[in-house]
Amino acid sequence: MMASITKEVAAVGTNEKRLFELERELTMAIISGKYKATILWNLGWKGPMRYGEIQRIFVNISNRMLTKQLRELERDGVVQRDVYPDSPPKVEYSLTNMGETLLPVLQAIYQWGADHIDFYRKRAEEEQHSEE
Repeated sequence: MMASITKEVAAVGTNEKRLFELERELTMAIISGKYKATILWNLGWKGPMRYGEIQRIFVNISNRMLTKQLRELERDGVVQRDVYPDSPPKVEYSLTNMGETLLPVLQAIYQWGADHIDFYRKRAEEEQHSEE
């Protein structure tokens, strides 16, 4: 009989335990969130960033939402938060070794988007014209 591939993972994005039937569910739970993929992408390609630098990437993101997304990524082991005892304290965010392993996944997602964006733009324009 084949062994179950059910994985129990504690604290993936929340404080509760969740069961993941397939590994892809785990991956999606870690990178899903309105801003997480973009945060990971920027940390991966630009290197360590301060909070304000990350905040400037987004239009109209609240401090609460950005802090929540960063904490979840840190809790999930893909982002590291380093505090330097300067005056005022300096905080930098960077990818962990595990976080760096997500870069090929994110690259594939972004490439898929680049390859298909014209199709979706055209469709949106057609839908807009049909509503007029």
